Amino acid sequence: MAHLFNSTLTSSSPSLRRFSTVSKPSLNPITTTRRKMRIQAKIREIFMPALSSTMTEGKIVSWIRSEGDKLSKGESVVVVESDKADMDVETFYDGYLAVIMVEEGGVASVGSAIALLAETEAEIADAKSKASNSSPISTAPPPKSDPPPALADLAPSPAVATTPAAAVVVASAVHPASEGGRRIVASPYAKKLAKDLSVDLSGVVGSGPMGRVVAKDVEAAAMTVATAATTAPTVGAAKPAPVPGIELGSVVPFTTMQSAVSRNMLESLAVPTFRVGYTINTDALDALYKKIKSKGVTMTALLAKATALALVKHPIVSSSCKDGKSFTYNSSINIAVAVAIDGGLITPVLQDADKVDIYSLSRKWKELVDKARAKQLQPHEYNTGTFTLSNLGMFGVDRFDAILPPGTGAIMAVGASQPTVVATKDGRIGMKSQMQVNVTADHRIIYGADLASFLQTLAKIIEDPKDLTL
Repeated sequence: MAHLFNSTLTSSSPSLRRFSTVSKPSLNPITTTRRKMRIQAKIREIFMPALSSTMTEGKIVSWIRSEGDKLSKGESVVVVESDKADMDVETFYDGYLAVIMVEEGGVASVGSAIALLAETEAEIADAKSKASNSSPISTAPPPKSDPPPALADLAPSPAVATTPAAAVVVASAVHPASEGGRRIVASPYAKKLAKDLSVDLSGVVGSGPMGRVVAKDVEAAAMTVATAATTAPTVGAAKPAPVPGIELGSVVPFTTMQSAVSRNMLESLAVPTFRVGYTINTDALDALYKKIKSKGVTMTALLAKATALALVKHPIVSSSCKDGKSFTYNSSINIAVAVAIDGGLITPVLQDADKVDIYSLSRKWKELVDKARAKQLQPHEYNTGTFTLSNLGMFGVDRFDAILPPGTGAIMAVGASQPTVVATKDGRIGMKSQMQVNVTADHRIIYGADLASFLQTLAKIIEDPKDLTL
């Protein structure tokens, strides 16, 4: 978990600041005692933490604790959306959450105050006074007004009125998971389960801490809907609910993740790149995959492993240049793999992919994908890649070019494996499965011969993949 960084101390009384500027301390023992008591009580500013090296601002997803709550050191206080993930943020100090300065949905720059923490309950009033005298940092965007309902929707419908299926889940409770259009607070596993069971989390009542939705809430909601759907009377065909669509002509601001992607893409334009393509036969790799797929091995893990083994023999391809004056031979081979998630793109990293066996690598990859889609990746799980893979083969794309991520030396775009008519070495015509790969590289440190040699090695490993399962 992340921590709330760099809390500053603020004296709770103006008189204390006046005392600190007096050149000669008072000798009155009563005044001295009063000064000591005032020094003991402090108000700390809780700052927006930097959750990644590229993060410049963060969005408040939800406050886990409320104003006036007593906090203990190490306790989670707020969930912050960075440019890559949602993270629970802890406090370094004991005290009381006196004032929340940035509400849920609000955005604040890294290092700016998002709340005030009072050391004692008596200091809460002083903290609120301090907050009221300062201008707000950021507020949540105004909720988008719903269009007026159509006349047909205003007419009573007996079929809808007697069908409780859609209304059963939306029950009243003290701590709903989503209130007033705010971001839903749910555990990563609950989000995954809701997706698998097609449960709308906005209507699920959370039984976890501060209304957080947990797995049992999702399971109960799914069971309730299924039961209600089978027992509902069929008086008439209910009008299907309209599918929410895109409002044409509307202007949509970037999410935090989209803003980070935009900055990275613009930064990439400053790097001189070139591209080299190669055709690789995949019959042997496909046969190996079919053989070990039942053991949980994924094709992504096989490609990452093959790439890592090739990079061992060509370290220049996984090197990086960050200052334009030198480059670094990275000590580890960490394969980042691009994953599309709701609202953006992220690259979970398979660390030391050349050293980890294929079965452990596959398990790790599944874990990383689940965390990525739940926006729970830690910074070291997405920003430590030394070489990147981007695979669109599962969509039937046969070839494409990828944009080089900043701070890395190369990225490889992988297309689909497809049956192809080829000429064999003995002059006959045959069928082979082939895939196209295109590598984009930083031409300041990697040259054409480097990529050609690397791709030859990669092709040999994929076409004879016995080393992948060692």
